[in-house]
Amino acid sequence: MEYDWQESQRAYREAAAWFEAILAQVGGRWDAAGLGEWDVRALAGHTSRSLLTVEAYLRQPAAAVMIDSPVAYYLATRDVAAGPGVVQRGRDAGQALGGDPVGAVARIAARVLTLVDGLSGGELLTTIAGGMRLIDYLPTRILELTVHTADLARALALPVQPPARPAALTLRLLCDLAVVQGEAGPLLLAATGRGGLPEGYSVL
Repeated sequence: MEYDWQESQRAYREAAAWFEAILAQVGGRWDAAGLGEWDVRALAGHTSRSLLTVEAYLRQPAAAVMIDSPVAYYLATRDVAAGPGVVQRGRDAGQALGGDPVGAVARIAARVLTLVDGLSGGELLTTIAGGMRLIDYLPTRILELTVHTADLARALALPVQPPARPAALTLRLLCDLAVVQGEAGPLLLAATGRGGLPEGYSVL
């Protein structure tokens, strides 16, 4: 299913703004527990990669489309996402934010969002899964920004209230993944109050 480019641009910008707003409430809790093996700083670093990879991959134009949808991207990168390198990359990205992580993320977001605002969505970029159109890659970054900002909010005991556009796009992509993988039933039942999800359930 095709994603609307302008709607994706808006959702990306709003997800980034929510990320910045949650980071502004960290205070001195950068060493507090974040998610799994990550502290808050590492989780923030990992989340910032949802901005940085767009910039980096656009510097590597692809010759052809190998991955034609956000769902295909997640299916193709499942093993990489579960690999041990992800934890260290998050830690490294957190350290790279330096002594002022909030300011660093604000500068990254301003730079990347300005870049994306000037593009058409048809640009070909080289991702870890292969060549993609930006319009197909950006929804995966919106999902990552939204989900990991929710993780940050939980770690900081803040309300998880994502903006409507990135929340809607993220839920749509998660539902698409559930359907493709034959996992829609448990999600449908849980979302309509007909029972909880099985332990460990995830479509990612």
